[in-house]
Amino acid sequence: MRISLKRWYVLLLFAFWGGTAAITHAKTVLVKAGSSLQAAISDAQDGDVLEIERGLYVGNFLVNKRLTLRGLRRPTLSGGMHGDTIRVTAPDVVLEGLIVRDSGDSLKDQNAGIYIFPGAHRAVVRNSELTYNLFGLWIEKSNDVLIEANTITGKRDYNSSQRGNGVQLYNTNGAKILNNHISFVRDALYVDVSHHALFKGNKLHHSRYGSHYMNSYYNVWEDNDSYYNRGGLALMETRDQIVRNNRTWGNSDHGIMLRTIQDSVIENNIIAGNNRGLFIYDVGYVTLKNNLVVDNRVGVHLSAGSNYNQVEGNDFVANREQVRYVGAKDEIWGVRTGNYWSNYAGWDRNGDQRGDLAYEANNLVDRMNWRYPSSQLLAGSPAVQVLRGVSQQFPVLRVPSVVDPHPRMHPGNNNIGLWFGMHYPGM
Repeated sequence: MRISLKRWYVLLLFAFWGGTAAITHAKTVLVKAGSSLQAAISDAQDGDVLEIERGLYVGNFLVNKRLTLRGLRRPTLSGGMHGDTIRVTAPDVVLEGLIVRDSGDSLKDQNAGIYIFPGAHRAVVRNSELTYNLFGLWIEKSNDVLIEANTITGKRDYNSSQRGNGVQLYNTNGAKILNNHISFVRDALYVDVSHHALFKGNKLHHSRYGSHYMNSYYNVWEDNDSYYNRGGLALMETRDQIVRNNRTWGNSDHGIMLRTIQDSVIENNIIAGNNRGLFIYDVGYVTLKNNLVVDNRVGVHLSAGSNYNQVEGNDFVANREQVRYVGAKDEIWGVRTGNYWSNYAGWDRNGDQRGDLAYEANNLVDRMNWRYPSSQLLAGSPAVQVLRGVSQQFPVLRVPSVVDPHPRMHPGNNNIGLWFGMHYPGM
């Protein structure tokens, strides 16, 4: 059947008018203080912008259409201590400039300040304050979300095990978690079965873990500060991670935990003043380069067959115990460029900035200090120095160690002095 040009023109015109009507139908609605926010949400049409006046709005709010909720002078949305304060079930929802607080406290129901339900793709939460919620944000099976420039504080009067996480990602792809300040939660960022995400510019403190990854791949963790937690960053059962240019300091257990992780890069990080700087367990085919590991009680705790890793260009400075190694054979680090060890006692006779003697990080004296900490009082005595030399000369006294064949004579980081004394209070 043929259609005349005139009829084609009319059909195109109708299509244009229909599209224009759909676009122009979206409007901005002012929600006045004292009015019903849920009624305004229910009355709104897809694409509308609700501008919410400063005030207190109590309820459990359901956003089930493509809307923008924009706070004017930071209105407060309270969940009344039960359920989710805001539940988002539609894609392309934007929440900005809000105070969201007082969710319920059911861990079973995963009560959250903002619960982004499966299918609510491309949700945006920014410039908001989420406070006294069990979970700050629970994000489940929703892709390409943006969580940016929020302050998230948990129920700080609860015990850690009774709190939820600051941001929980479950089964997501493509999330961007940027420039948030998260504290007094269980884990500031909990990432489970979530891939291709970017975590950048966040400040994470006073939690169990600053960031906790499980079974997640192809993520980038960059330019974050994790401090005064139990652990700064925990990567567990993961692969293909990039962790770079972060600062993790003053954590009561570890700065960075690598547990059962492969094919990842850990580079240019500051790891200072922790109980253990790096905790490495069952790790293979990982590159650790150009990190500063300074003033930790234990610089590196290495165990459980962590082999085939490239460890190059790192500075290990003034850790009370540089490496605590549990293994059946030597682990060779620094083959290509070497690492810097502040307690290296060798020399550089040919001036190539590499030590002529190998550095052994776990000799008999180190083992003695590990088992009998009080022996460190004699660390500088002639007797201990003789024992250290004898253990290197007689293989029968030698224990498996991390060995750097030709360590660097000088550190690569020029700002080491800034990172002394950054310990967890009371450590």
